[in-house]
Amino acid sequence: MNKQQLIDKLEKTWADFHQSYAGLSPEELVRPGVMGEWSVKDLLAHVSWWEEETLKHLPEVLQSIRPQRYSILYGGIDAFNALMTEKWQALSLAETLKRVNATHAALIAYLQTVSEELFTSDSRFRRRLRLDTYGHYPIHAQAIRTWREKIA
Repeated sequence: MNKQQLIDKLEKTWADFHQSYAGLSPEELVRPGVMGEWSVKDLLAHVSWWEEETLKHLPEVLQSIRPQRYSILYGGIDAFNALMTEKWQALSLAETLKRVNATHAALIAYLQTVSEELFTSDSRFRRRLRLDTYGHYPIHAQAIRTWREKIA
């Protein structure tokens, strides 16, 4: 897979994620219970903070810097997610959507600047990108679809 093909795959799964909640009202977007207590808004925030993590760590990967483990920094990924949930809770739905879109645009812009060969092999760079983006979005898109079927 070359860079453009991978970016296209990322964008396709991103669009599918957004399609999973298309047409929901603002009230439905903030209703808890989609995944545990999380609302669609919370899931949007969750996906976005992982994109922020990607933007933070991909340049480190390129410099052969191993990021510290979440278990050391936060007590694990669940603890990190809880911390970030708390931070994002204060944002309004409009602020959350704005930040989600800006972060995603920054990620795509960053990916356009990096070397083609990073996309053609199973590198640490590509694994991190997959785990935090196009491998991550479908999990939450499916959760939203399942929740929508329950509330329909």
